[in-house]
Amino acid sequence: MADILSIPRQVLHQEVAVRLRQRIVEGGLAPGAKLNERELSEQLRISRTPLREAIRMLAAEGLVELLHNRGAVVAQMSEQDVADTFEVIAGLEGQSGALAAERITDAQLQEIRALHYEMLAAFTRRDLPTYYRLNALIHAHINAAAANRVLTQTWATVNARLQALRFRSNFDEAKWTRAMDEHGRMVDLLAARDADGLRTLMATHLHHKRDAVLELMRSGRLGGTWKAEA
Repeated sequence: MADILSIPRQVLHQEVAVRLRQRIVEGGLAPGAKLNERELSEQLRISRTPLREAIRMLAAEGLVELLHNRGAVVAQMSEQDVADTFEVIAGLEGQSGALAAERITDAQLQEIRALHYEMLAAFTRRDLPTYYRLNALIHAHINAAAANRVLTQTWATVNARLQALRFRSNFDEAKWTRAMDEHGRMVDLLAARDADGLRTLMATHLHHKRDAVLELMRSGRLGGTWKAEA
């Protein structure tokens, strides 16, 4: 990670946040894990000031919890937290899909289609990190095509809390295949400008993600520590 030293100090904390976020999403930092500042500073070869700024950014996103006298830990969610948050994101993505189908430009559609083909290649290789990165870009592009700034800001805030869980929802091969098929239908519905169809599909897609995550949590196969129900 020596290349991080070449990043201007003014934006260093943003790059640190990107790297920590990736670790959290991909499971390198599990739910409930303490963020050891000394170790992370040594690993990233940075001072603690940009690290702390990055941690505060992740806390604002809901990926990290700042605990009194305990420092920062990777956020944990209960089953009810997961169900409630996916319920909200399903509604937001359904609305994004409907508006995008009505407002998307030809150039935006072509960009999403190109990302979809790249994602299909990653799926074929079973390259989950690359697949997820492209998957997240597609959802963000659909949201951007909806052309509603309030919707985009709300979606980004809620979605940030679910990134690690959405990544893990593809651990099951059959569910991953279903998600890939659903994405193919999303592109088709966007091309057809089918607002009602895409609204329904986007919400269903997120409900499937929710169900996959809850199944993994209940079976103990999700990894990390998750909050028990209150």
